[in-house]
Amino acid sequence: MIEAPVSLAELPRRVWTEDEWRRIARGYTARDMDEKWDVAVEGAVAHLHRSWTGNRIFEVTFEPVAGGRRISAVTVESDPSRYRRSGDRYDCVLIEVVISYLLLGEDAAELRAELAGAAERPELILHRDIGLRGEPRDGLAGDRQESSQIEE
Repeated sequence: MIEAPVSLAELPRRVWTEDEWRRIARGYTARDMDEKWDVAVEGAVAHLHRSWTGNRIFEVTFEPVAGGRRISAVTVESDPSRYRRSGDRYDCVLIEVVISYLLLGEDAAELRAELAGAAERPELILHRDIGLRGEPRDGLAGDRQESSQIEE
């Protein structure tokens, strides 16, 4: 449950294909302590939780559009004891990185660079906010555990 919900003013513009949506809809459970995100999908809403605390940080609503699905709304946690926000733009890019990089296993180099450019300490972005210490691991999206559990 998001304790102090606010709507994100800026949303990712990407349209995910139906094949990508099916992969997103399977969810994701972090494989080890270095990964920071668990994702559970219920209907058209992806719930992004911090893996260590279980705190729900984002509720991301997808809608069907020509060519696939796009994000139509995002609710973000604004309680600083649960999530330290860096602003709407940062959160917008972070959501797209979590989906593209972690769930779909894409390189997402441009997005990761944009995320680092918006950060106070860009060298910590992969570890602190995404959960990886270096470049993407081979097969990151291929052997993941799926998650369909929604925790309140």
